[in-house]
Amino acid sequence: MKREPTEILPIELALALAWTPQKVREPLRIAFELDQRLARIVARTTEPMLGQMRLAWWREALAKPLGDRPKGDAVLDAIGNHWAGREAALTAMIDGWEVLMITERLSFSDAASFAELRSGFFAALAPLEADVVQARIRLAAIRWALADAVTGVSEPQERSVMMAAASQKVSDRAQLPKAMRGLAVLDALAQRSINRGGRPFMEGRGAALSALKAAIFLR
Repeated sequence: MKREPTEILPIELALALAWTPQKVREPLRIAFELDQRLARIVARTTEPMLGQMRLAWWREALAKPLGDRPKGDAVLDAIGNHWAGREAALTAMIDGWEVLMITERLSFSDAASFAELRSGFFAALAPLEADVVQARIRLAAIRWALADAVTGVSEPQERSVMMAAASQKVSDRAQLPKAMRGLAVLDALAQRSINRGGRPFMEGRGAALSALKAAIFLR
């Protein structure tokens, strides 16, 4: 079921969606939209307890049967249409963002936990892939989650920890399945960002070329 987007996505996410096969595109778009919602909650929260209450609303809504969920929120309604039975990956995303919200001083393990929980929805979109392919998907997704977080963090200590965690994940990009072509684009941009010290994904004239190469060659 096609629907109008409810969130304005960053250009790199829009680009990733454009390269994603149609059967995966809408679920991926919805996951991105939820991720944007959660990121905004965390960024705008000055009192952690209030922020946790907002995250808890999402967690509790996803835990309910489809017929019992609140109606009228476009993203939640779309999750019911495209993520039924796979909500655990989206609940993990909520848990990941909560790590950033409640941590007073971000540690390396906090950053790693955040990235793994936040990005697990990619693997949920390819459940039939072999274990070795799933591992590649998870690694690429974690790199994206960390590199993206680096570009959005201004506090020096948190940025330093995120950058250290992201730098540890830099490696040769492994082959991804065609269903994950959009993730291949994000992985290429993430590694480019990390190599440039955490600069924005689409900064510079080489960003579009890196994305194009990744999409065409899945490298």
